[in-house]
Amino acid sequence: MTRYYDFTLQNTTLAPDGVERPGILVNGQFPAPTIEANWGDWIQVKVTNNLDEGTSLHWHGLLQKATPWFDGVPSVQQCPIAPGASFTYRFRADLYGTTWYHSHYSAQYSDGAFGALIIYGPHDNAQYDEDLGPVIINDWFHREYHALIDQVMAPASAKLPPPQSQNVLINGKMSYPCANATAGLKCTPNAGVSKFKFQSGKSYRLRLINSGAEAMQKFSIDGHTLTVIAHDFVPIVPYDTNVVTLGVGQRTDVVVHATGKPTDAVWMRSELGPSAFVGGCSLPDGVSPTGVAVVYYEQANTASVPTTTSSVTKDQLLYCQDDDISKSVPYFPITPTANPDTVQQLDITYQSNGTHNLFFVDNSSFHADFNDPVLLDAKAGQTTFPSQYNVFNFGASRSIRLVVYNHALTGSHPMHMHGHNVHVLAVGTGTWDGSIVNPTNPGRRDVSILPVAASPTVPSYIVLQIEADNPGVWPFHCHIAWHISGGLYVNLLERPADIQKEMQIPDIMAQTCTDWSAWTNNHVVEAIDSGL
Repeated sequence: MTRYYDFTLQNTTLAPDGVERPGILVNGQFPAPTIEANWGDWIQVKVTNNLDEGTSLHWHGLLQKATPWFDGVPSVQQCPIAPGASFTYRFRADLYGTTWYHSHYSAQYSDGAFGALIIYGPHDNAQYDEDLGPVIINDWFHREYHALIDQVMAPASAKLPPPQSQNVLINGKMSYPCANATAGLKCTPNAGVSKFKFQSGKSYRLRLINSGAEAMQKFSIDGHTLTVIAHDFVPIVPYDTNVVTLGVGQRTDVVVHATGKPTDAVWMRSELGPSAFVGGCSLPDGVSPTGVAVVYYEQANTASVPTTTSSVTKDQLLYCQDDDISKSVPYFPITPTANPDTVQQLDITYQSNGTHNLFFVDNSSFHADFNDPVLLDAKAGQTTFPSQYNVFNFGASRSIRLVVYNHALTGSHPMHMHGHNVHVLAVGTGTWDGSIVNPTNPGRRDVSILPVAASPTVPSYIVLQIEADNPGVWPFHCHIAWHISGGLYVNLLERPADIQKEMQIPDIMAQTCTDWSAWTNNHVVEAIDSGL
């Protein structure tokens, strides 16, 4: 079975919280249309670019084992889709659960180019009455992404802070106090919030997705327990909590039992808490750091405004890393190789290149070349690359362990690896002592939060491991848009000999470069950040 979609990206004006600003819509919708498939289906998406710049779409978390060229990252597997051009992706729904898709061209997705991707499959680990579908949560800015990137990438001498978000949206909705709107922006008050229906005694699956640019979200429903059943694409042994932490790019599926009275109306919340400038986890400007939606029970007055209160504590709001990884026990156990073929240490720093403060991995800050996809080079037999491509060639290694140290005091990093479900072996501060959490069945997911360094001399760390069973070129990067713009990105070159000898890359991938070259011959591409 193939599920067909036809998407057009276009510039427009949108006002999901009542404040008008330029943005990007897919098929005129915000959030973009939800893609739905069953496990094992093929998904085929034709993408038409009606923007005035390049684009691409990335299918977050999917393995792309049969189609590594369709991962959707310019400079890695393809050139950008040129303005006015179309490109068709076709890939297998090779995992099941909850994810999203988004543009992977600079910070373009933060303007609205993202949507949910739901793949239905077994849920032996959890029973529930109804699947309420995606709950897409994102920080929201009242300036378009180019202005935000200009701020991020300004010279160090300008001494500009990172962008601060104005709001938090739940399924594309939230109100904003118009008195606080930036002068000159049109604001309509009481724009409205998302609404959900519960029936007393029933249980509901919610598919939480953090599709934001920067913020770590803290999700809760007043007076209700959340039973966590999946992290990213990995079903887990269920556990209960009152709050779920979501770094950018992470997903958590929960089951909620409707324990309230038939007349209840309660708040659903996603909170950012205090600013990172005062010890928090994210960078809200403080006006509207909590997004809300309303849960109405079956006999509730749907014109009523809830008066419920949150049980989330300040300490929970200030906890800037993954929820306890020892509780993330995969329902289907896999024991990672005890002695991997390769152990690679990666050191993340934030430092000056002489004019700008950038992120460096092993003293190299990433910069994309949109005209030179690394996978196509690897297919041609190339094994060494310019330093700014940040390519780590792991050769024929069948198992790879990454020991990633964060020496920077710039907040935590939700680290995303493409093409793999990743074993999360350990997280902490100082020097990793070799201990592994749940060594026979550690947590697995595709985004894991690397905490902020403890001090200028004491780093934090996360230890990740993969089976190198998917030849390709796989990005590994921080999913905070401003951090990847600043170079916090590497390419993992996996089994290059197999790419060269066995991979049959379709000609349409090189065609993206022909089309992009033709467009750039007559248009200037403003490369103000790393490109991704």
